[in-house]
Amino acid sequence: MTEQALDVVQDIPDSADGAGEADFMSRADPYRRELLAHCYRMSGSIHDAEDLVQETYLRAWRGYDNFGERASLRTWLHRIATNVCLTALEGRSRRPLPTGLGAPSSDPTDDLVQRPEVPWLEPMPGTFTDDGHSDDPSDPAVIVTSRDSIRLAFVAALQHLSARQRAVLLLREVLQWRASEVAAALGTTTAAVNSLLQRARAQLNDAEVTRDGLAEPDSAETRELVQRWVDGFENYDIDAIVRMLTEQAVWEMPPFDGWYRGAENIGTLIRVNCPAKGPGDQILIPTVANGQPALGLYMRGEDGQHHPFQLQVLDVVDGRVVHVTAFFDLDLFEKFGLPPTPSARA
Repeated sequence: MTEQALDVVQDIPDSADGAGEADFMSRADPYRRELLAHCYRMSGSIHDAEDLVQETYLRAWRGYDNFGERASLRTWLHRIATNVCLTALEGRSRRPLPTGLGAPSSDPTDDLVQRPEVPWLEPMPGTFTDDGHSDDPSDPAVIVTSRDSIRLAFVAALQHLSARQRAVLLLREVLQWRASEVAAALGTTTAAVNSLLQRARAQLNDAEVTRDGLAEPDSAETRELVQRWVDGFENYDIDAIVRMLTEQAVWEMPPFDGWYRGAENIGTLIRVNCPAKGPGDQILIPTVANGQPALGLYMRGEDGQHHPFQLQVLDVVDGRVVHVTAFFDLDLFEKFGLPPTPSARA
């Protein structure tokens, strides 16, 4: 049984039947990975998604005696998870990225402005997709946790939708439920589901989100690019970094509300606003976020040691970087299994 499953068991009331508890956890725990992906897409937060999955398992345990096998256990758990998410999202603000705030691109020479009050979108550790499930594209577990369904741009685009639109879109197009199944899960009509789906699709089209052509993080071409990216930062070779960016590349970095378009502007941003001033000030460790190449960047501090500074997530197309989202939430380093210092990477 996984550590997370044990946490759920510890929360189950003491009066629970031991055999029933073991049966529930043995059947339900294999779906944790895909439930986490679903709750992440709904909430836009890895921290919230973990809590929502815990609540899903608690509600499922309490209702397990009445489950009755009227639907598959996977469908039943996703139904509970969706409603847990909808309840949790009531009255909450959406989680945007700086590009989603509606402001034009910023001047890279201006001072950076933090917006700590904004509940920013968070990245998802990419390693959770590689846990031994089959590669069969028709396998529901593969569909629900596929890289395309957790791309950062896609999850960011979902934040443009209301919570119910989000739920309908995910249930219909990611989990591939029938409209009647979605209606039953959400307590509404099939006509209402179709209307919500139509509006959700229109809003995603307006957001101009595409997932076509994004490179996989484990391809030879991407690994070579990532190594050159690491070398560029560690050698403080800003010209080399600029050459790896497309002409219309975008750089954004929550909790700062500015965003920057164009390779030359991004180069200026690094020269003017990055605390690094020369080779050796930065060390990068590659990882994976949202099924995309990512890097934990460590900056040399006044004590001469390197400390966590930002987590970069790259959109790579045709061997060039088209988008960088640099997250300054240092709690993410632990979530991504990154060491507290680069010297501890072993």
